[in-house]
Amino acid sequence: MRILVVTQHFWPENFRINDIVEGFVQDGLSVDVLCGLPNYPKGEWFDGYSADGPFEEVYKGARVFRAREIPRKGNTGKTIFLNYVSWPLYAAGALKRLPGGYDAVFCFNTSPVLMCWPAIRYAKKHHIPFTNYVLDLWPENLYSVLPVKNRFMRWVAQSVSDSLYRRCDRLIAMSGPLQERLCARTGKSTADVAVIPQYCEDFYAVPQHDAALEAQFAGRFNVVFTGTFTPAQSLDMVIRAVLDARAAGAEHLHLLLVGDGMSREALQKQAADLHAGDAVTFYGSVPATDVPRFTALADALLISLSDSPDLGLTVPGKLASYMAAAKPVLASMNGAGYAAVLESGGGLVSPACDQKALADNMLALYRMTDTERAALGAKAKAYYTAHYRRAELLKRLEEFTVKGV
Repeated sequence: MRILVVTQHFWPENFRINDIVEGFVQDGLSVDVLCGLPNYPKGEWFDGYSADGPFEEVYKGARVFRAREIPRKGNTGKTIFLNYVSWPLYAAGALKRLPGGYDAVFCFNTSPVLMCWPAIRYAKKHHIPFTNYVLDLWPENLYSVLPVKNRFMRWVAQSVSDSLYRRCDRLIAMSGPLQERLCARTGKSTADVAVIPQYCEDFYAVPQHDAALEAQFAGRFNVVFTGTFTPAQSLDMVIRAVLDARAAGAEHLHLLLVGDGMSREALQKQAADLHAGDAVTFYGSVPATDVPRFTALADALLISLSDSPDLGLTVPGKLASYMAAAKPVLASMNGAGYAAVLESGGGLVSPACDQKALADNMLALYRMTDTERAALGAKAKAYYTAHYRRAELLKRLEEFTVKGV
């Protein structure tokens, strides 16, 4: 069985599609990947890459075909827009380089929604089924990153997004509410829109104790955030909540931000303006396999989203990796993610962008005993085991992509 995977972001960029492709290959599928040249999130080419390639590689047994793109250098509205529209156009031109013979096409559709367009073109031309895994719902996710106010431009974004979703043979949603939204927008039945949550790689469930790293942050109550810094994460509100909690008595509370993204400079300026240097550390990006070094030293793991009602339709993939780490989850979000943490009993939840409620939860966790926090972490781990295990969800992805069941 041969599958074409289409996704703008791929190894060495840090996205879960890397593991999905490896899993497909391990399960005996023949996989080709059409992707971009790695420059996310900083907008700078990764070492060994440039606008001139390389355009063909091998990753974990899969053949990788890369298409050009305009890098998102500087992460300005203009460069992000150019990056969003350039890769699908270059990728459509690269379709002729693919060897063909595929039984199905699969798109790991983070932003932008346009990245599924080359996949649709290929699948329609060759009369093979196309499955689109909707990780970021558009145009709603676009508005959480870029403040598009022009009514005509919003109409264009809505029309293009709806058209692309309708042209997919099958859609995958991360939650029941997202499934309902996609069915309503496309007219598809639930048989063609599956609910398959994002899993996390097995290594997230194995603690990695790093003595030097733990010594660096010893003597603090470490709330750890891992991932991308964009306006959608509302990290500016999180920093203010940390300072509020410290002022209320959590004097050793410390926010450790592990990652990077378009909001990093603004967040660092905010932290400096608020004299929050002792309360917040910007560690920078690390490989996914190093994340357990940080979750192992964490007293709590933070997940936050803005109060956009549409962001509540999705469950961020990091929630699975947090729960796998068996640490209490501090969630500031609405919708499906809020419900999952609440159902698990593995942490404390507050509404999105509610600074006071988040600060109160930070203070409550800070004042708990080690035994009480360990009990929360155990419940989070149990929920991961029941809902987010790699083997089960990867098999569901394969079966729905290939067989539609």
